[in-house]
Amino acid sequence: MHIKVINKSNNTLPAYETIHSAGMDIRANISEELTIKPLQRILISTGLFIELPEGFEAQIRPRSGLALKNGITVLNSPGTVDADYRGEIKVLLINLSENEFVVRNGDRIAQMIIARHEQAEWQIVETLNETVRGSGGYGHTGL
Repeated sequence: MHIKVINKSNNTLPAYETIHSAGMDIRANISEELTIKPLQRILISTGLFIELPEGFEAQIRPRSGLALKNGITVLNSPGTVDADYRGEIKVLLINLSENEFVVRNGDRIAQMIIARHEQAEWQIVETLNETVRGSGGYGHTGL
């Protein structure tokens, strides 16, 4: 699949780190260091603009290492970039740790996954088919 991209940063394009990677690391495009304080959220530029094919989305997800080691995650995870969006991709990070975290230009701050999706059409009905689970919700199957 080919995706049109404009890169207004000095960083490399998102890339798959291994042959079977689903996500591509995306990097911060900032002019000076940013410090994210505990429980602070901040919107970080990437300098990337993309044109996705119809029927696809780009999901912006946390990087597991940042989450585990530093408590840094993507707040609206996964963030969705729609196929008709032409603005800059930005990443909403939050610091869930007790320590400040510094972001520098070029740091890998999130990962992007390109995924196919469907659009649903609602069908109004009076009843739904019965299942074994039925209406059992949160925690109904135990631990």
